[in-house]
Amino acid sequence: MTQATLPTGVTLRLCTPADLTTLAKLLTEAHPERPIALETLQRRDAKRQPNEPFERQLVERNGQLIGMTEASVSLDEDHPGWLKVEFTTLEPELAPALLQLAEASALNLGANTMLRNVLENWWEKPIYEAHGYHEHDRMWPSTLDLTTLDFNRFTEQEARAKVSGVELRPLSSLGEFDEPKQRRLHHLWTAIERDIPSTVPMSEWDFETWQHNVLPGLEGQTDGLWLAVAPNGDWWGMTGLYEPIPSRPGTLHNDLTGVLPQWRGHSIGLALKLAAARAALERGFTHARTSNHSLNRPMLAINDAMGFKRETAQITLMKKVKHG
Repeated sequence: MTQATLPTGVTLRLCTPADLTTLAKLLTEAHPERPIALETLQRRDAKRQPNEPFERQLVERNGQLIGMTEASVSLDEDHPGWLKVEFTTLEPELAPALLQLAEASALNLGANTMLRNVLENWWEKPIYEAHGYHEHDRMWPSTLDLTTLDFNRFTEQEARAKVSGVELRPLSSLGEFDEPKQRRLHHLWTAIERDIPSTVPMSEWDFETWQHNVLPGLEGQTDGLWLAVAPNGDWWGMTGLYEPIPSRPGTLHNDLTGVLPQWRGHSIGLALKLAAARAALERGFTHARTSNHSLNRPMLAINDAMGFKRETAQITLMKKVKHG
């Protein structure tokens, strides 16, 4: 790989926790349609395991932050050797050099596959493509205005779900969220993720990794995770509308939604999302955001029916590393 050369007066240094406020401002200024709050960066960094591959560098001129590079594990695609390669700058002429620096970090960390998530209309996309990246996956981000959701349109579907015998309940109503319940939720979560249509099978977290990544976001928010509970107490499905997005006041992230295969066809998935939406409104939230694989047509259909408005597609770009 060609050694990156930065212009005279432009310097590189490792990012520290004290830099995150300034970094959040840079990331938001670079892409205001995807604002990043300080709390979001802190939460992401807190999820990293001690030995997890990671390097974030800041690009400065005369002490002013003008860019960043990062090589890290993607939570969406955390397969062995798959690393996210990211650069951000307000000066596009620096882009090729910053991408080379990010790739060098990833290679030093053992990457065999490099990834980057970009919106389809971002100016950075052609830069990655010119350096050998191609489209690997496509996601549809979308937002729902909860205040305009007409629940009456779904009376028939909610009745169908009820006839199945299922009871929709928030996790907070099931008593202490102790380790046995955590393990039950992990088992259901993993089974649902395993069945999500996507370009490659989603990687599965063991219980301890799942605890580390998921439970902090659930802390104090268990009334936003809804379960489909069978008459015998089994958990048939779930939806998660519980994690606030700091950069979008009044908005919750709609996480994993799904129903076990043997209980599909009863409108349980839609009923779960409607129950969680009612609860979110009662808690004072006005919007929900989610993102779905383009291959996940059943969930996209549910979201479209509820009124989620699709936004610019998010593309996962991929580049395989040639060794030797």
